[in-house]
Amino acid sequence: MEGELILLDFRFSPFAARARIALAEKGVQYKLLEEDILVQKSQFLIDSNPVHKKVPVLVHDGKPICESLIIVEYIDEVWAGSRPPLMPPREDPLRRANARFWADFVDKKVYEAGMNLWRCKGEAEREKAKEDYISNLKLLEGELGDAPFFGGDALGFVDVALVPFTNLFYTMQRLGGFSVESECPALAAWAERCKRRESVAKSVAEPVEVYEFVMALKKKYGV
Repeated sequence: MEGELILLDFRFSPFAARARIALAEKGVQYKLLEEDILVQKSQFLIDSNPVHKKVPVLVHDGKPICESLIIVEYIDEVWAGSRPPLMPPREDPLRRANARFWADFVDKKVYEAGMNLWRCKGEAEREKAKEDYISNLKLLEGELGDAPFFGGDALGFVDVALVPFTNLFYTMQRLGGFSVESECPALAAWAERCKRRESVAKSVAEPVEVYEFVMALKKKYGV
């Protein structure tokens, strides 16, 4: 589809990484505008996403699309003919609903449990947050089963939703004192499989960089 395409981005945002991965999977060219969201958000971002004022925002021919999972679905639909679809086919509404459920699970459970783990202070609180985090990963591992990807034989919607958060595994392990590979070996193997894809490798920050960023945030906010 014709029209200028701009992605308002922040390098360490796993939500923005979803959009980068989806665009790369579809082979779509776009202009990347990096936002310094921790210092001062641009007026363009505020005007483009006046409700939440956060990245990512995909601006297509002057019209903004907000919220990462909505953006990924939009990319999948607009550039449907360029590469294999990320979502299951429309003829299979049950699989499409299931994909949306697990993508939402990543936002509601995995992300929140990770936030709780890096924000907690006491040992008891840390242990509870760690248990919650691992429990959520195990549920995802069960959904993955023996398939190479959540999308089956090919990278799909749930894979794109989850894989940016795997670069936080190193941070969570350091903070919680556990090993994702030991707790969820199939999920750890899936993460490595995804990271071998060019679309993922070029779209996510390195785990050590993410850890240093999180530590800087903890210091800044006194956590």
